[in-house]
Order: sequence, then C-alpha cells, then structure tokens
Amino acid sequence: MPAYAAAVRRPPRTLTSVEQARLLKVTGERRTGFRDHVIFALALGTGIREHELAALDVGDVVAEDGHVRRRVTLRTFKRASRNPAIQDLFLPDAIWYKLDKFIRWKRAQGESLAPEAPLFVSRLEKRIATRILRYLFQLWQERAAFDRRFNFHSLRHSALTNVYRATHDIRLTQRIARHKSVETTTIYAAPSDEDILRAVRELPC
Repeated sequence: MPAYAAAVRRPPRTLTSVEQARLLKVTGERRTGFRDHVIFALALGTGIREHELAALDVGDVVAEDGHVRRRVTLRTFKRASRNPAIQDLFLPDAIWYKLDKFIRWKRAQGESLAPEAPLFVSRLEKRIATRILRYLFQLWQERAAFDRRFNFHSLRHSALTNVYRATHDIRLTQRIARHKSVETTTIYAAPSDEDILRAVRELPC
C-alpha cells in the first residue's frame, strides 16, 4: 500500500470557478488593485509561472508599433524545458484588452514604457519580486474572503485545468503548459476541486 501511494501523483490544488471569479472581481473593483488584477488575470489566462511573470519586460508584450502582442515569447522560463521554441504564450482576447488598458495606465502613472523596462513594478518603482507576487496573492485571497488559502502556483494549475476541462485534449494542454513530457501534463486530467464540488452539490443529505 505505501508503495502504491508513493506512485500516485497528487492532483494539483486549483481554484474553483467561483473562487477565480471572486478574485478577479475584488481586484477589478478597486482602483488600487488594477495592477494586481492584470497579474492574476494573466496567470489564469495563460498559466505563466510566477518567475516568468516577474521577468516580463514591456517590450515582451508591446510590439514596435505600440500595440500589445497576441503572442508573447518568454525570455525567462523553466530551464528544465530546454526548448526555447515552445516558450510562447498565446493571449486570450480578455487578457489582450486588459494588457492594452494596463499599458495606457502605466503611461498615465508615469511608469517607463521603454522596451527593457519591467512590465510590473513595485511601489519602489523596481521590478516586482516573486515574493511580492506571493504576498499580494495572499492579501487578495483574504479580501476575497476565501475559505482556504492557495500558493501562487495554484493559478497556473487552475489555468491548465481549465484548458483540459474545456478541450479534453491532453496534447493541447501540454502545449499551453509548455511541458517537455505529456506525462507531466496528465495531472490536469485528474478530478479537480471544481469537479468534486459539482459532484457533491447534488448529493441527497
């Protein structure tokens, strides 16, 4: 039994659709939360990792003509992948519009829009750190009155679970996850917290 238990991979912790909507709603309703709203939306819409997100420069998302790109090529990514050819993010329409608005917001705030300038900056006007991303996620979970707490990587898990649930295509999910092996991606085919919630909701009790 212990050997069997050790061989079974635990399913990833994911936010339910209600929790995802609540997080985006509470950050979107407050002017002071706009930057964080874009950060969380980008994580949920692309499955980007926290260190990849923090490393984004303005030039990574804004083309030479000033328009937000539809396809973002990452310069910083998980080295275990060892395949720069697959390190692209395809932006959903909602994220594209939010980033376009965010760039205009940065301009109004007086933040640098130079190609090499960080996309997300802290209050100290420096590149946002991954520890700050984690702190902000915990802060907004409290403000959204979550019943449980998640780490930042749960946003990636939630994004990829959403993709698999919508498509039931493990190869497509692998491509969006940017995994080297499809075996890594199979964890997103496991029952998610959302699946469990739906299953028990209608139980007689």
